[in-house]
Amino acid sequence: MKPLLRAALRTILILLGLACVWLTLAKLLRRFLNFPAPAALGSYLDSDVRRFLQPPRPIIERSGIERGMNVLEIGCGSGAYTAHVAQAVGAEGTVAALDIQPAMLAQLEAKLSRPEYRSIENARLYVGNACALPFRAVAFDLVYMITALPEIPDQNRVLAEVRRVLRSGGILAVTEFFPDPDYPLRRTTVQRGQRAGFELEGIRGSFWTYTVRFRKHHRAGIGWPPNVLQADAVPGR
Repeated sequence: MKPLLRAALRTILILLGLACVWLTLAKLLRRFLNFPAPAALGSYLDSDVRRFLQPPRPIIERSGIERGMNVLEIGCGSGAYTAHVAQAVGAEGTVAALDIQPAMLAQLEAKLSRPEYRSIENARLYVGNACALPFRAVAFDLVYMITALPEIPDQNRVLAEVRRVLRSGGILAVTEFFPDPDYPLRRTTVQRGQRAGFELEGIRGSFWTYTVRFRKHHRAGIGWPPNVLQADAVPGR
């Protein structure tokens, strides 16, 4: 083997080793600390590297997001997938993007103001706590979370709120990503959803990144309210 190739392989192995050590330490730390991803990481979370490792199209398809849907994204962060979902639901649909950190939403607001995204008019940004969603009941066709649910300390409360804002027969889609320090196994995500009263509809993806899709039980007599939102959007959107 040529010395240059040997050196390159050695460098790659060292980098992989460091990545594994960092990931292991981060996962151990997260067992004791629960907090959302810092806003300082916003540029990485909404990056081409992230979308290469976890592409938007499979997530949208696995989640069941379709044209004309009214969709809620919990824990949107700096918006790695928000614009893609807004385009997927089209002008007939809406996307409510919620995050607890104003600094993250400020990054998403700046992104949506760029020329390539100015045609998106169906996305609204909301500062709010997932444990007390600022929306009326049965407001959405679908709620999705991408690497967000495990970051929230009271996951049972969040899932109860999701049930409240979902229409009868609505979909909850939970996507996880192995490099995320909070990554749970698929069976853990399934158990969380089922304990909260959701019906498992399917699991798609791989160990690297997967989506679990649940459905809210059908119940008769539930209709759509005339005004589904009761929060104030971030100024400008």
